[in-house]
Amino acid sequence: MKKILVASSALVAVAFAGQASASEPIKLSVGGYMEQWAGFSDEDTTASGGRKNAFQSDTEVHFKGSTTLDNGIEIGAVIELEGETSTDQIDEQYLYINGGFGQFKLGKDDSAADDMGITAPAVGPVGVNDGDMDQWSNVYLIDTVRSSGDQNRATYYTPVFGGFRAGVSFADDSGKNGTANVSTTAGSQSILSSDTSGNGDNIVSAGLEFNRDFGGVSLGLSAVGENQGEGSWYGFGTNVGFGNFTVGGSYGHTEDDYGLSSRDTAGQDLDAFDIGVSYAMDAAAVSLTYGYEDFGSGDVSAVDLGLRYALGAGVSWRSSVFWFDQDTDAGASRSDNDGYGVVTGLRLDF
Repeated sequence: MKKILVASSALVAVAFAGQASASEPIKLSVGGYMEQWAGFSDEDTTASGGRKNAFQSDTEVHFKGSTTLDNGIEIGAVIELEGETSTDQIDEQYLYINGGFGQFKLGKDDSAADDMGITAPAVGPVGVNDGDMDQWSNVYLIDTVRSSGDQNRATYYTPVFGGFRAGVSFADDSGKNGTANVSTTAGSQSILSSDTSGNGDNIVSAGLEFNRDFGGVSLGLSAVGENQGEGSWYGFGTNVGFGNFTVGGSYGHTEDDYGLSSRDTAGQDLDAFDIGVSYAMDAAAVSLTYGYEDFGSGDVSAVDLGLRYALGAGVSWRSSVFWFDQDTDAGASRSDNDGYGVVTGLRLDF
């Protein structure tokens, strides 16, 4: 019986290889984006006496390529290279398989919950929900889709049925997932070993989304969640578009024992929501978004007024004016703080 199974597997492999040999070889194309921002913030109190960040930047170079086999199945690869980083030079890298069965992805990538979560519309560079406000001010970052981030994981997305699509991901909580790195030195020779940081807890992520147009009105709905260790988080979001307007919001709850080692609010229940509206007119768009989170030992609220204007193909000027108010309980590690900031700059997509 074992010999029969081995022979059958070999025949399948040969057949698959035969189909692949007739397809076009994979050629990588180059894309990505560059963001360069200038701004300032004014706040009441911070540990360092005030953030003085005048400039921020974010750049990624993306390499993508795919081929279609004789049986119609598409196989491709995505590699996203960070333009500047002090840690991992590769942001995301994964392969994908597309067909009538849906899509499989394998590699370092966002989870299904992170990918499918819907939040309030925002067009500026800062935002109030998992954006960059904490890069400009000493403020707690509101987040309704609290994913485990990029991990080596396996993900499956179903085909779209009547506007519905589901997805599920599996990973563990090791950020490197066995990637070789320098850990010890013997004399003058560096020894590469496998990074097995993390507790090895399973990370199971899932999402369900619905996107459809109804006679000039577009509706987007999402229900997402993730389990890590002994705890979970879950969230819901919606966007409704009509004419030039888009209105939407989201809510997320994180249990106190979800991913304890990865949060500075370990041991605290988190509840967050955002709500916003955007208006698009030709090359310009403007948005107003409000966010709030109760992080156990305090709460924070924030407002972002965003502007985006397309200057040309792949070039947009974006600006944000933001305000925030953070209150904490007596004796908490965080401090009461409130303030505002202004950020402007360019984004290039290539």
